[in-house]
Amino acid sequence: MEQMDIAKYGLPPKETLILQEYRDKHATFEKLLDIVKNILTKNITSNHIYINAIEARIKAEDSLASKLDRKAGKYNELLDLTDILGLRIITFYNDEVDKVAALVGHLFEIDWENSIDKRKMHDIHSFGYNSLHYICRLPKKLYEDPAYPELNEIRFEVQMRTALQHAWSVLNHDTGYKTTFEIPREYLRNMNRLAGMLELVDEQFCAIRTGIIKYRRQVESLVHSGEFDEVALDSESFGKYLELKPFDALNKRIASINQAEILEASHMKFLSVFSYFGFKTLGDVDRMLTNNSDDAYQLAAFQLAGTDLDIINSSLGVISLCTVYTLKQGTGIDGIERFLEALNGKSKNNRTRAENLYRAAQTLPFMKK
Repeated sequence: MEQMDIAKYGLPPKETLILQEYRDKHATFEKLLDIVKNILTKNITSNHIYINAIEARIKAEDSLASKLDRKAGKYNELLDLTDILGLRIITFYNDEVDKVAALVGHLFEIDWENSIDKRKMHDIHSFGYNSLHYICRLPKKLYEDPAYPELNEIRFEVQMRTALQHAWSVLNHDTGYKTTFEIPREYLRNMNRLAGMLELVDEQFCAIRTGIIKYRRQVESLVHSGEFDEVALDSESFGKYLELKPFDALNKRIASINQAEILEASHMKFLSVFSYFGFKTLGDVDRMLTNNSDDAYQLAAFQLAGTDLDIINSSLGVISLCTVYTLKQGTGIDGIERFLEALNGKSKNNRTRAENLYRAAQTLPFMKK
């Protein structure tokens, strides 16, 4: 582009030269943007940090011209500006902002004097825009190209904030940031209230996730130590219980009848059955397994007797357990049908299957007591 085009901005001579330098080095900024974004994406992924998005941009020419006009005399050359290239990392949780910040600090050279933590800039009575801004350089040990020596000299900005902080920033910018008129006090007050609410929501989301992680670790510890009565029965705890493969011994015992192969299937669906039984803890499930395994084996053995099945589904053992448990409660065919409905939903086949299981169970010793 010609110098004549730049004249339309009406900038002083020094600022005009800076804008021309911006045009001349635009390709360098584009290259740096790609390099930095790729480095961040790769390292965030490899460090298992789950984020919402990474955004990157090169400052638009008209925006830069406006800044140079507003701050005429402040900058001597293009490298004095720190926000020509900007990246924004949006996380889901507050604590992930700090994780990303630690990673950015490890990867790049940080200009601490010009970096800002706006999260710490509010006094006790105020709320508002929260974000962490690092001014960075690309170190040669990370990337170097002799053809582009300025890649390691250009400073760029990395902003780190949560999705809610980002939403507030966008909305605040749209409603009142950098406006040419004064916003009425009532609107400022309402915006401040909303900012406080979003800040509280951010904190609560982080606290809830921390609590869930703590609960999961506690459940895992209790399950693996065998303290099943201390663990409430839910999808999280039952999943951990299944990791111990509690039904494997029964299934292997059943499979040995015909020297059959076991076709593995998920046992998570039996959680609905155990909830139907009224079980409250993993201890209830484990006691059912312990107290009924022998009878469940005998029921399965009667069903397999006279057959040449060489493959059995791993659900067979658990279905046999549930059948035996139901019959011991004295609920008969109806009870078996209801647990099958809890397992598979309503179906005309449930009644027929319940009747077949009931007939097979008539030969078992516990039914004759």
